Amino acid sequence: MRLAAPPVYILLNKPVGVVTTLLDPEGRPTVRDLLIGMRQRVFPVGRLDYHSAGLLLLTNDGALALRLTHPRYGIRKTYHVKVRGVPQAGQLAALVRGVPLPDGTTAPAEVRLVESSPKKAWISVTVAEGKNRQVRRMCDAVGLPVEKLERVAYGPLRLGKLPPGAWRYLEPEEVDRLHRHSGPEVASGGLPRRNRGRRRLEDPERDRLRERARERRGGPLVRERVSAGRDPAAAAAPRPLRGRSAEPRGDRPKSRASAVPRGGGQAAPAAVPRPPRGRPGAPRGGRPKSAPAAAPRGAGRAPHGAAPPRRPRPR
Repeated sequence: MRLAAPPVYILLNKPVGVVTTLLDPEGRPTVRDLLIGMRQRVFPVGRLDYHSAGLLLLTNDGALALRLTHPRYGIRKTYHVKVRGVPQAGQLAALVRGVPLPDGTTAPAEVRLVESSPKKAWISVTVAEGKNRQVRRMCDAVGLPVEKLERVAYGPLRLGKLPPGAWRYLEPEEVDRLHRHSGPEVASGGLPRRNRGRRRLEDPERDRLRERARERRGGPLVRERVSAGRDPAAAAAPRPLRGRSAEPRGDRPKSRASAVPRGGGQAAPAAVPRPPRGRPGAPRGGRPKSAPAAAPRGAGRAPHGAAPPRRPRPR
């Protein structure tokens, strides 16, 4: 039996011109080529495009990677972006509100001006989504072409002063913060709830909307039918069974004729059977009965094996 490999967490400062994959069919450098001395197989969490640089997390913990990359949990990522031109207040406000893109409008982001010059500027953009080349497309949509992009934070992790192309193991305190930041299910070492049976993930907003819907209906189990004029207690009472009466067999009348009517008085006379349609004695359709069929041929013969009758002798 092969034992599972211990979890490994690596922080890499990806340089420009490196593909975020373990194998590139075009032969370009990959992040696997930068992990010199790493014998265990790890995979990148999320992506950084070919022309972007900065913090990249690699691990063999699949449950944690699922939590960090799923849009439901909204892991925040911070980028330092060098743009062409000086950003105006309207352009920064558009990035904060959300920018319409072909695949949908982006969620609200945190944007601030870090440094500016007469022709270029550095801005900080924090987003909680993971769309393809999202920050570059957002800046291009508001008229700020991107010249350089670097990721400096991923959730609770910070890039710091790690040189480009270098990597290091996460400290135990960083691993604990990463687990707490991604949810209690991963922090306890288990899989996310969507992978454990059919139990769904906790969603406070969904539960709050359900509670409000129950209050509008008048309760989780009994609905008050005010428009029909019914009492809620009567509506909650069990209804009688349909069909035959539920009383025991010994108390039931033997026939309908002997049963006493509900309003009292004499019992109704028994129902008289109706005569058959058509002429009496005639089959259905009014046709006369046919003559009895003739006896079969050889009906008077002796049974098989019996002696034939004797003929009288002539005198």
